[in-house]
Amino acid sequence: MRSFNLKNQAETVLTNNIINLVSAIHEYKGKQTLYIEANHDVLTSLLNIAKIQSTESSNKIEGIKTTDERIQALINEKAKPKNRNEEEIAGYRDVLELIHENYENMDITPNVILQMHKYLYKYSSKSIGGKFKDSENIIEETDENGNKKVRFKPLSAFETPQAMEELCSSYNSEIRTNEIDPLFLIPIFILDFLSIHPFNDGNGRMSRLLTLLLLYKSGYIVGKYISIEKIVENTKESYYDTLQESSIKWQDNKNNYEFFVEYYLGIILSAYKDFSNRVEYISNKKMTIKERTETIIRNHLGKISKKEIINMCPDVSVGSIERVLNELLKENKILKVTGGRYTKYIYNNK
Repeated sequence: MRSFNLKNQAETVLTNNIINLVSAIHEYKGKQTLYIEANHDVLTSLLNIAKIQSTESSNKIEGIKTTDERIQALINEKAKPKNRNEEEIAGYRDVLELIHENYENMDITPNVILQMHKYLYKYSSKSIGGKFKDSENIIEETDENGNKKVRFKPLSAFETPQAMEELCSSYNSEIRTNEIDPLFLIPIFILDFLSIHPFNDGNGRMSRLLTLLLLYKSGYIVGKYISIEKIVENTKESYYDTLQESSIKWQDNKNNYEFFVEYYLGIILSAYKDFSNRVEYISNKKMTIKERTETIIRNHLGKISKKEIINMCPDVSVGSIERVLNELLKENKILKVTGGRYTKYIYNNK
């Protein structure tokens, strides 16, 4: 029988790489109050951008999509869901808002997790919202020839309620004793949650919402201003690979959490770095819009879209960004890369 002892599990991931990641995140956490005080209006813009990106990306990972226009309308509550995908997107929006506004009062218990799941499906005609699974949900993968094979077998429906109770109890016990840094515990909790796979549907999205809740309650609020879900979407292959690696022999209490913990902490650190960069660009009033835009493109690894640049400069109008991009193109300081849905830009190092 699978057991849950997050203290013992955390002690297995104290590698140099993981300890260094935790230390780096601590440094950024120490600065987050200064970031938040930098410019209230601009941070409100970052918050709105993060809400859209988080809702869009977390659902897109699961194949739930709609247009950019509809996403914005749904997030801003200027439209009602028109189909099943939009119902689930609107539900995610509401749970995200619930966490943003009430995380301090949301305990890590099965009942709160069930309530979150109920909110996730509040617009859906499905009757699964707020209920643990009532049937087995084997996780399969399909190869290029259409052949299916079992990738992971979660706990049974019968075992799920007790497992969720034990997981939450173990996590809360370690948080109360304050002997182990929450950053070691949170990725382990998330992997165990995904391995239990407690719901008939919505497990992936719930894991990302729970990530935010756990981070917020431990004082790490970067996910409010930078979309952690977007970073996960951009590294989706690594997400699934490390999840699979760390799930091997999970049912026998012999799995290795190291792969997933290192990936997850890397995601959190990436969010903090992004937050720091955006606040720095915004706060540096001495730089012109053109200088800021050029610096963003020059420092960006790989291609960057106009939309990404706009998101990094929420205090600058779209028209100003477009004008500056045209000027930089004419001066041959940047290059336009076409192809795909969006035009992207790279810095011309010649």
